[in-house]
Amino acid sequence: MDFVLLPQFPLQIVVYPNENLNLHIFEPRYRQLIKESEEDGVTFGIPTFLNNRVMPYGTEVQLLSIEKRHEGGAMDIKTKGLGVYRMEQFINPIPGKLYAGATIVRLETDRDFDWTLNEKMLGYLIELFDLLNIDKALPNGPSDFLTFDIAHHAGMSTEQEYELLSMSTEKERQTFMINHLEQFLPMVREMRNLQQRALLNGHFKDLKPPI
Repeated sequence: MDFVLLPQFPLQIVVYPNENLNLHIFEPRYRQLIKESEEDGVTFGIPTFLNNRVMPYGTEVQLLSIEKRHEGGAMDIKTKGLGVYRMEQFINPIPGKLYAGATIVRLETDRDFDWTLNEKMLGYLIELFDLLNIDKALPNGPSDFLTFDIAHHAGMSTEQEYELLSMSTEKERQTFMINHLEQFLPMVREMRNLQQRALLNGHFKDLKPPI
């Protein structure tokens, strides 16, 4: 097992592999980190900060570009998620640096998905987007995505998104996502029904008596 020292940028979000993430950098410690990323190609980790602590799982990200440099040193940057890691020891700060780091183990992203589970998941997402009037592109078919690709669109809490990140197999993540959507969708359907009923208040109704 190979341990790597990786700079850390804890945030109150979950970042997934292959995700594009835009960030505004203003703290001196992270300006130092981004400067090193730009000059030396240093990657860094974004672990989830949850329940007032840095969680052990995170996603290694790569700096793609610095889009804007502001007066005072702040920056707008674009990054991309590379892969999931598990933290072994958090070091704050790394000696000689302003920012924190951690010894980590890089984890392989399992891509062995179940086609039928993806088909069911995609059907649920299509219904969810329709109910919520969300105009976002979805995968073209069940073989075009992993759960990480659509996780932010499924209405999960940060805790649920983190739990998904920490799972080791794609089939486990698929089952978790489907279970969530099967609990979440009935609530969204009921909210939509209530909304439609509220819109009818004050209007003449053409209702057929039940008996």
